[in-house]
Amino acid sequence: MTLHTALLQGTELLEAEAVLAPRLTAEVLLSHALHRDRVYLYAHPEEELTQVAWIHYGRYLHQRMQGVPTQYITKRQEFYGREFRVTSDVLIPRPETEHLVEAALARITAGSTIADIGTGSGALAVTLSLEKSASVLAGDISAAAVEIARFNAAHWKARVHFFVGDLCLALGNHSVDVLVSNPPYVPLTDGPGLQREVRDHEPHVALFGGPTGLEQYRRLTGDARRVLRPDGWLLVELGYNSVGPVSEMLQQGWRDVEIGADLAGLPRVLAARYSP
Repeated sequence: MTLHTALLQGTELLEAEAVLAPRLTAEVLLSHALHRDRVYLYAHPEEELTQVAWIHYGRYLHQRMQGVPTQYITKRQEFYGREFRVTSDVLIPRPETEHLVEAALARITAGSTIADIGTGSGALAVTLSLEKSASVLAGDISAAAVEIARFNAAHWKARVHFFVGDLCLALGNHSVDVLVSNPPYVPLTDGPGLQREVRDHEPHVALFGGPTGLEQYRRLTGDARRVLRPDGWLLVELGYNSVGPVSEMLQQGWRDVEIGADLAGLPRVLAARYSP
């Protein structure tokens, strides 16, 4: 079987299972099986697929048809121009979270102490560290997630110090200038309506924020009062319909509350300055 034929057959199989972007997905999976980039597929369309590559490609197609996200199959996801390792122990970094990066970068100054709470793959912490040449504290309740984050930080030689803990508890009374978080914010009641790729394969501890989806925001804003220095910034990614309730949590002891929208015009990032 040639690479061209393998691509056609893979695309047809994915289309039959209503997988989004079937052609692109087939290209990514075949490239992964060959350990080549996608350009190679079009430069060598008549090359014969080896038996080993065909076995791997077939397995990857089967996994994707069963709902496993492509990123968990390839173990890779790009974020802010860098490639990060991802597994089913961490949420797949989304482009929307890059808005949180931009908002944080605008508020980090020389010498700032930065903390990333619920770091997951470490994409946010590593990005902030590299973009600002800064040291970052990053934690997650999942020890498995922290191991993935450590791998990514080591790969990119980022100065990130990791801890395992529930929100900010492990920080004790450590004072930080900028606290960023993409917390779990999906309401439990929304679970059945999620795409199967998300519902069945991404870690629920990093996905669901409680019955209303606001529970972790409430805990996080309380924790932030303890660990932020006066005039320090709290920045969080917002879930659907959460901007109003989260803003109300910051009525007392906060100022300069700002809301940033994503490319679709939806409220995506909230920033607030601690003012005890």
